[in-house]
Amino acid sequence: MLEIFEQAALLAGREIMEVFHRGATIRNKEDASPVTEADERAEAIIIAALAEAFPDLPVVAEEEVAAGRIPQTESGRFILVDPLDGTKEFIRKSNDFTVNIALVENGVPMCGVVYAPASGTLYSGMGEAASRLAVSADFKPLDRQPIRARSPRTGLVAVASRAHSGAETEAFLQRRAIGDTRSVGSSLKFCLVAEGEADVYPRYGRTMEWDTAAGDAVLRAAGGMTLTLDGKPLLYGKRNQADDSDFANPFFIAWGANWRAEVCG
Repeated sequence: MLEIFEQAALLAGREIMEVFHRGATIRNKEDASPVTEADERAEAIIIAALAEAFPDLPVVAEEEVAAGRIPQTESGRFILVDPLDGTKEFIRKSNDFTVNIALVENGVPMCGVVYAPASGTLYSGMGEAASRLAVSADFKPLDRQPIRARSPRTGLVAVASRAHSGAETEAFLQRRAIGDTRSVGSSLKFCLVAEGEADVYPRYGRTMEWDTAAGDAVLRAAGGMTLTLDGKPLLYGKRNQADDSDFANPFFIAWGANWRAEVCG
C-alpha cells in the first residue's frame, strides 16, 4: 500500500509542477479558500490510482468533498487525500506545498505519504518505520533514509505555520520557554518533527483531516504523536460533529519523541 501511495503522489507531483511552472488559474471555493487546476488534476490522478489498486476502499479527498461527493466511512477504514496541501504557498511560488495520502483505520492514521514536489522530497511512514526519500527532477526515486523523531536536547525547537500563527501559539511558546521557532508551510511541519529537525508543532487553528493525516502518520511511525489539547491522540473519521463540519480537527499539538512525558505531565 505504501508503495502505491508513493507512486500516486509522484504522478500527482509531476502534474502539479507542470502547472506550477506554467502558471495556475485560480478561483475561490464556497468557503473562500483558493483552488487551482493543479489541485483538481492531481486529485483526479490520485483517485484513479487508488480506485484501481483498492476498489473497495472509500477515498475522502478535499476537492471531492468540496463538490459534495463524500463516501461512506462507517467501516472505519478509508483513505484521506489532500492533492495539494498549501495551495496558497503554491500560488505565491513558495516550495512549501505537498501531496498528502493516508490510510485511516478505526480513527488512527496507519500509513501515510507526504510529497513535496518542488523540493524533491517524499516522506513516508507505516508501523514503526518512517523514511525520507530524495526524488529526482524527473520524478524518479533516488536515495531513501530512515528518519526518527528526536529526544529533546537543551531547549525545545518548535515549528509553526507561516500563515496561521497567532496569540495562542505565542502563548504556548512562552509557556514552554521555546526560543527557537522555525516557520514552514503545509504538512511539512509534521515531517520536520518526524525527522528530528524540531520537537513540537502547536496548531491553534482550524485544519481538516486531509491536511493532517499523512503527516501525522509519518510522525507516529517516527516515534512521535499528535495530541489534542486534552492530551488524547488526534482521531480521524470525525462525522456529525455538533460544533464543526465533518472531518474538521480540533486544535492539537504534534510532539516528537517526548510525547509520552507530555501526556504523563
